[in-house]
Amino acid sequence: MSAIILLISAIILFVLAYIFYGGWLAKQWGLQPDNNTPAHTMYDGVDYVPAKAPVLLGHHFASIAGAGPINGPIQAAIFGWVPATLWILLGGIFLGGAHDFGSLLASLRHKGKSIGDIIQANVGLTAKRLFLLFSWSTLVLIVAAFTNIVADTFVSTPQAATASLLFILFAVVFGFAVCRRNAPLGLSTVLGVAALALSIWIGYIAPLSLPKTTWIIILAVYIVAASVMPVWILLQPRDYLNSFLLYGMMIGGVVGILLYNPRIQLPAFTSFKVGTQYLFPMLFITIACGAISGFHSLVASGTTAKQLDKEGDAKLIGYGSMLIESTLAIISIITAAYLTQDKFAELIKFGPTNVFADGLGTFMTSFGINQVVGKTFAALAVSAFAMTTLDTATRLGRFAFQEFFENISESGETVASSNPVAKFFSDRYVASVITVVISIVLAFTSWKAIWPIFGAANQLLAAVALLAVAAWLANAGRNNKMLIIPMIFMFIVTLTALVLLIQSNIASGNYILVLFAVLLFILAILLILQTYGVLTGKNRREGVAK
Repeated sequence: MSAIILLISAIILFVLAYIFYGGWLAKQWGLQPDNNTPAHTMYDGVDYVPAKAPVLLGHHFASIAGAGPINGPIQAAIFGWVPATLWILLGGIFLGGAHDFGSLLASLRHKGKSIGDIIQANVGLTAKRLFLLFSWSTLVLIVAAFTNIVADTFVSTPQAATASLLFILFAVVFGFAVCRRNAPLGLSTVLGVAALALSIWIGYIAPLSLPKTTWIIILAVYIVAASVMPVWILLQPRDYLNSFLLYGMMIGGVVGILLYNPRIQLPAFTSFKVGTQYLFPMLFITIACGAISGFHSLVASGTTAKQLDKEGDAKLIGYGSMLIESTLAIISIITAAYLTQDKFAELIKFGPTNVFADGLGTFMTSFGINQVVGKTFAALAVSAFAMTTLDTATRLGRFAFQEFFENISESGETVASSNPVAKFFSDRYVASVITVVISIVLAFTSWKAIWPIFGAANQLLAAVALLAVAAWLANAGRNNKMLIIPMIFMFIVTLTALVLLIQSNIASGNYILVLFAVLLFILAILLILQTYGVLTGKNRREGVAK
């Protein structure tokens, strides 16, 4: 079978889904294009800052994509390319798209607040506290895993290290020019993309080689700083400009596939059990980004909702970004599926990124790009987006930590205003440092040990986010049936996976990860019990945001 058929069919399905299913969701949920957004009504110049749709699309897409839609699908190809492809198509359209769009819209209707605040408004304070513990624990795992991945990438590809550090400086200049000097976005974008290319070129001629431990420490300092900076200085401009790197990589992949016309050689289906892994539930936690990912709900309600200029942009940025990411996941599957089993086994030894970069480099030879240059470009793009996910996750972890201690009681009193201990821990600098320190301690273990627990926690977070949005829609008197079945399915998948991972980590003596898994399992069960009354109509709340 030609990979062109798979790629074109997927793109057509995603376009139709955006037009029809995305449009139907917007009507069912009462999207109001002219509504004032929190970026304007709560502007503070730090977190609440309106961004033009192309800039915010770049930030949101860069933040949710990371290395996830590349690593997950390629790892899941051990079960065959058909199960992985079906999960990406169905998951992206009916689960992930609705999850991301719903999380963003719910946050807009709750003053740009996080999923935790949405749960408090629609379920109660206890449920919010449980969620904040749950999401913060998940984000600690994410930061630990991606710090490890970025440090490994910088060690193996020092060119990427130089390029990444230089581009941070260029992004700060871009942000200052656009947001404080009102420089034209078009001209600034051209110059910014040129600066990105210059960073990559300098990386080739002056690679920065440092030990992994040193990189972990440097990254720890960087993400603390990135977490507390106003979003216009670094987060918005770096993610926006980085998105062009990813768009270029995707365009190169699509054009390369169309011209190279690779044939799918990997088996359509291998086995329900491969090694120690079972297709159910492992396929559904291995492929997160590209199908459905709980991290997306934290980005949507943590940073994106605070920057949305017009409510009418919510469908493009929420639902549209998910489908673009699903397209990237399909390209990733093709880079694995065109290989023979022997070749795939050889390349996967050096990680999924190696499979993806090698495939993309090969496809780009069809329009004159040297295979080595194409492979290096793809590897640089993946490492850049892993770093984007890293600093976004740190900021979100800071939000969750702060919210837990500055909690607003049911009576409306802010705890941090009267309690000096709560005031100390709700400080953004303190919250950032504590989050990063705990993450870095975990980062000194192998990311391969962290990744399965992170995958289960991330997908369990998706189930909880679906639960939160469904509760809001129920209280608001709107249709939430399109979220109930996905929510039940994700709870079944992830709780099963956590039980299996607890068993395997006990057997291997990894008791820190056992503790995380047990904590996540208990918090999820308690959240389900807290929310059950709202979803069944026995404990509906009046006066919530419509």
